[in-house]
Amino acid sequence: MPDPHDQPGPSGGTVAQPHDALFRFVFGKPVHAASELRAVLPAALAERLDLAGLRLVNGSFVDEELTNRHCDVLMRTTLDGRDAYVYVLIEHQSSADPMMPLRMLRYVMRIWERHLEQHPKARRLPMIVPLVVYQGSRRWAHPVELSELLDLDPETARLAGAFLPRFRFLLDDLTTLDKTALRARPVSTPVRLTVRLLRIVPTHASDAVAAIDPDDIDDLRDLLRYPDWRELITALLKYIQAASETPPHRLAWLAAQIGPEAEEVYMTTADILRAEGEAKGRAEGEAKGRVEHAARMLVRLLTRRFGAVPEDAHARIDAASLEQLDIWSERVLDAAALEDVFR
Repeated sequence: MPDPHDQPGPSGGTVAQPHDALFRFVFGKPVHAASELRAVLPAALAERLDLAGLRLVNGSFVDEELTNRHCDVLMRTTLDGRDAYVYVLIEHQSSADPMMPLRMLRYVMRIWERHLEQHPKARRLPMIVPLVVYQGSRRWAHPVELSELLDLDPETARLAGAFLPRFRFLLDDLTTLDKTALRARPVSTPVRLTVRLLRIVPTHASDAVAAIDPDDIDDLRDLLRYPDWRELITALLKYIQAASETPPHRLAWLAAQIGPEAEEVYMTTADILRAEGEAKGRAEGEAKGRVEHAARMLVRLLTRRFGAVPEDAHARIDAASLEQLDIWSERVLDAAALEDVFR
């Protein structure tokens, strides 16, 4: 029976970071996710996993407070004919997360819990292949197994070996790959370009196009042979624009190097980005106006009820969100003292 959370393509919704949008778009497509898995999984395991049958599952399992550094994709498939999942998480901060084994276990547990909710009669759990893709500024130097996080001396760890948690994730440390090694990997062109851009764009913020070399341009031209080439080129150009300060004329130059098809895509993309920027500016202006109005009203209410508002209270009001201002305003009528409003 199909999983109601399965999706034919990348899941929708707002993605907070530009690198998240690119990662989800490319790795959320089964054909590209399969090419990454073939490059990192042991060959014998990859043969048993139905990579051709990967299906994207909607949703994210990352803790909300960590969405600025982690982005994830879940795929459903079979392993030896049995239900299985592939969970791919990208660590896109410059420094690695030293508690990653614990965090990955938490995310894997959430996947199992949702699976059991959907299959209440199940008596066994499906295999989950956990993969972390890391592309920070320095090589990964932290544990990849949960037992390595435990505060034990070596002898005690040996004696307690049978009782230690052995959960381990697969690590794809992209910092160990130079450009030659990356090009030698058996991955799809969109995956290779995504990895390249995720590494070079943040470090060339003023002009990311300057870091794109002839091999990258050849790869960008190769995208034209993919059925969804228009979407791929759009996603890559939007990522460069959103994650850097690259001037528009430089993006136009890059599109021209790819070919007339890409130039057409860039012109459309530039119009979309311009419209999105204008809409975002209007929305931010309207939101700021609502906050300023609510702050002025709160000060007036406080002044009429308690007299002059002290500077420290003004500072708290100026830094507050619209939701917090609404809460304080509701407290004014019942508060016995100014301090009760801000409790």
